[in-house]
Amino acid sequence: MIAQGKVHKYGDNVDTDVIIPARYLNTASHKELAAHCMEDIDKDFVNKVQEGDIMVAEKNFGCGSSREHAPIAIKASGISCVIASTFARIFYRNAINIGLAILECDEAAKEIKNGDEVKVDFDTGLITDITTGKSYQAEPFPQFIQNIIEKGGLIKSIT
Repeated sequence: MIAQGKVHKYGDNVDTDVIIPARYLNTASHKELAAHCMEDIDKDFVNKVQEGDIMVAEKNFGCGSSREHAPIAIKASGISCVIASTFARIFYRNAINIGLAILECDEAAKEIKNGDEVKVDFDTGLITDITTGKSYQAEPFPQFIQNIIEKGGLIKSIT
């Protein structure tokens, strides 16, 4: 599986309340969640994001609450993959459960810049910054987890 897109870059400790503010958690609509994704940290995110784009952040991405709304909002916004130095453990598991591709790679997370074009090969874990020509190696998921992500998660989602 390959993902390629423009990077939307964020820093450390991006918590679930920033990813999807609590005031929008009264909806089950993935489309509605996506419409408010990242709005408290990047008001223009929903207008800039394109299907297939990639989110990059540094350490402790997805910290905060255990709500699965955060990875759902990211995935429904069109983001194909999140690369971070580290993920909060509950976000990590929720992302896999809903079929959002994620990779931990500290060097890539620190060096890739906002707006860069990035390609990710999930089979090998190779992250290529097409803009700079630099490559990074992440640990790929085992095949059974890649299968979960390719199928869109553990259960059929209601959008």
